[in-house]
Amino acid sequence: MRTGRSTSKVGVYVDVAYVYINGGSKMQYDVLREFACRDFADPMRMNAYVTFDSDRAERDEVYRKGATSFHSALRDIGYKVIVKEIQWFKDESGIRYGKANADLDLAVDALLQSENLDRVLIVSGDGDFVQVVRALQNKGCRVEVVGLDNVSSKLRYESDFFISGYLIPNLIPVTMRKPDSPAWGEINSRVRGWCYWHTDQGYGFMRFLKEISPQLWQTDTRNPDSAYGTAFFHDSNLPEGIRPTGLPSRNFIFEFELVRSEKYDRLQAQDIELVSRF
Repeated sequence: MRTGRSTSKVGVYVDVAYVYINGGSKMQYDVLREFACRDFADPMRMNAYVTFDSDRAERDEVYRKGATSFHSALRDIGYKVIVKEIQWFKDESGIRYGKANADLDLAVDALLQSENLDRVLIVSGDGDFVQVVRALQNKGCRVEVVGLDNVSSKLRYESDFFISGYLIPNLIPVTMRKPDSPAWGEINSRVRGWCYWHTDQGYGFMRFLKEISPQLWQTDTRNPDSAYGTAFFHDSNLPEGIRPTGLPSRNFIFEFELVRSEKYDRLQAQDIELVSRF
């Protein structure tokens, strides 16, 4: 267990609906809290913006109980749950559609509450938050973004730090090959990473985050304080559709099994799958 005192005040703002439909249906919100507070920060604000369909809840008990249980679980972890009711409309052709956009609520809350924050973590991929990021930075906050699929490139580049949620250990459960699979980062476990080096001789190296750590800036694995690990791979193990000529690249997030190389004394990536691309 990590120990230490708080060094900064952080606010976490999660666009739950956006994340849910873009790869985050199984996101572990306790792990998200751990990541946000990785440098012993004090979570001053933790807001989760969720949508709720009252009409459906009246006729669908499974939906109602599931939503209620999810909201309760978020509160147990320490999140304030801000519920946006889905409003139903009809277009000119009479087709009914629902709308419940939490963007404005999240933006206003983050800006108003930033007076007491050192760092803001926005969990979304929506490009509408670019101006919010700039405004928060102008108020003196460091702004970090965690996203999964369909992440705006402008949002990624505007933030002070961006990381794919797929790379955060245990935030999104990996594909379990066996019931007793080892924990993330151990031999024969499955992790996620990206190719940071490649040669035309038919091999390269993956980089992955071994653990949640305040030293995320230290990517050189030769440094003993680095939270990252590396794994060798052969091009023959790359998934179908991935051209080695396009590597190295941060635009591809791979999931793979860590094994000990029989030929070399190092980790090797096998059973490689593509899980996300930017």
